[in-house]
This record gives sequence, structure tokens and C-alpha cells, in this order.
Amino acid sequence: MLFPGRRRLLTALLQAQRWPFQPSRDMRLVQFQAPRLMGPHLGLESGNGGGVVNLNAFDPTLPKTMIEFLEQGESTLSVARRALAAQLPVLPRSEVTFLAPVTRPDKVVCVGMNYVDHCKEQNVPVPKEPIIFSKFASSIVGPYDEIVLPPESQEVDWEVELAVVIGKRGKHIKATDAMAYVAGFTVAHDVSARDWQMRRNGKQWLLGKTFDTFCPLGPALVTKDSVADPHNLKICCRVNGEVVQSSNTSQMVFKTEELIAWISQFVTLYPGDIILTGTPPGVGVFRKPPVFLKKGDEVQCEIEDLGVIINKVV
Repeated sequence: MLFPGRRRLLTALLQAQRWPFQPSRDMRLVQFQAPRLMGPHLGLESGNGGGVVNLNAFDPTLPKTMIEFLEQGESTLSVARRALAAQLPVLPRSEVTFLAPVTRPDKVVCVGMNYVDHCKEQNVPVPKEPIIFSKFASSIVGPYDEIVLPPESQEVDWEVELAVVIGKRGKHIKATDAMAYVAGFTVAHDVSARDWQMRRNGKQWLLGKTFDTFCPLGPALVTKDSVADPHNLKICCRVNGEVVQSSNTSQMVFKTEELIAWISQFVTLYPGDIILTGTPPGVGVFRKPPVFLKKGDEVQCEIEDLGVIINKVV
């Protein structure tokens, strides 16, 4: 039986699939919970918007968290490939709770002003070097979890972003080698409190970006070999069904390889680390007049081939 809230979410999810659903053999790794299972489990999403194959049931020796899975490298990926090729039972989507594909990473690194069209929207120069900030891991929530409006902010805004998930440890990585360190990609929502980002706290961005629930992720970690070109994907955001952001990742100023090379000069990257690669134009703060999220709004962030995340604002 579907509870009313669950039914509405499933309906919204199906309506959000503007790009046609196609069953695939792409590897779409997820973290999920289900009523009869103890704690979180690892799974495979059966196509974009499909049900879930329980990887831990297929091989009980597999870890139950994505970071541990990534840390073990090829040995665990080979098990997932075997599961993908097998005809395994699929848990209906309505019977599972999707968690963020990665939880408790060592770091969430974010990139500002990284879309050419977003720079034009603000009438500012395109950066010559990546602009780096961060979110705390405590801001991460699942792909269908609620975004909680903090009482400390009156200007909460939306930002759909392509997220890169790191697959192995590295430092001082060359751009030409960078994709070897990538596990895959997922959809991110860089929720932003503009008053704290732009006026408060000395105009440092961190506090405005890292309130609890300000980093929905998911629904799946789509492995890099399942994405033909991460820099040529449609990307959009809808608020209450209205398209507010619509662009293509080809507009990114600094691509994945350049970002990994740049960031790894300063910090060691670890399996499970997340890089949010910037947002296209259409955010609320630059509208005339500005528009911000309010209680009851529903935000859908979608990236071609990766999926859609749907978050109610409360």
C-alpha cells in the first residue's frame, strides 16, 4: 500500500521524466532502505526511475555503504557488474527509501561561477581560476527528502548541479589522469541562503551554503563508463513544475578534469568525496524581483541520463 505522501512523490517523479525513460544496463549504484531490511543497503537502480536490485543480497560480503564500496575499488565493482548482468529480483521503487548515494564523505567541494551563461546572467567576467568553497557533509540528504527552511534565513534559493563522485585517493592529480579518479556522477541541489552568502558573515559563502538539508543528492551514482559525455548533458531545475533553470553541462567553464587537477593541488581527494561543479542561470536571487523558496514549494533537479531528485520545502 502506498501512503498518500509516497503516492504524490511517485506521481511527481514519473511526471518529471521529460527525457524518455529507457531501461538500460548502465550501472546506477544506490544506497537504500526497505522495511524488512536492517539498516542501509547498497543496490542497483534498474534503469533511470526503475526499481532496485539488492546488491547485499546478491553478495552478502559486500559492504553496505557506498564509501566502503568505493574504497575496495575493482573488487567490489566487479561484483556489481556480475549483478548487473544477472536476472535478479527487483524491489519496486515504491517499497524502498532512497538515501543519498554517498553519505558522510570526507569532504564536499563546491565550485562557484562555473557556467558561462550563469556569469552572463550576473554580468560578471568568466573566472580565470576555479572559485572553490565547501559544504559540510551534514548538509547531505536523500533525493526525495525534505529541504528545511532555517528560521535564520529569509532568502533560500535553488541551484541544480552536476556532482562528481571521487573513486580513489589522489593528490596532485594531472588533468590528463583525472578521470581515472572518478567513480561517477549524480544530481545535486546546492541549496543556498543568499542573505548569509552575500551579506552576512563577512560575505564568506560557507554558512549560507551548509545549513542542514542544503545538499540533496541522488538518486544514483551513475558510473563514469555509463555516461557518454558528462560535459554534454541537459540540466534543469523546476519549482512547482515551472522550469527555472535550463542549460547544458557544455556551458561549464572548468570541466571535471580541470577541477580535479586544481582541487587536488590543495587537498587529498578520497573515495566518496563529492565535487559540485556549479549551476546554470535562472537562480532566484538574480530575478527581477528576486524569488526565494517558501514552505510548500517542490523543487525538481534533473540531469539527462542521471535522473531527477524531488525535494519538498518545509
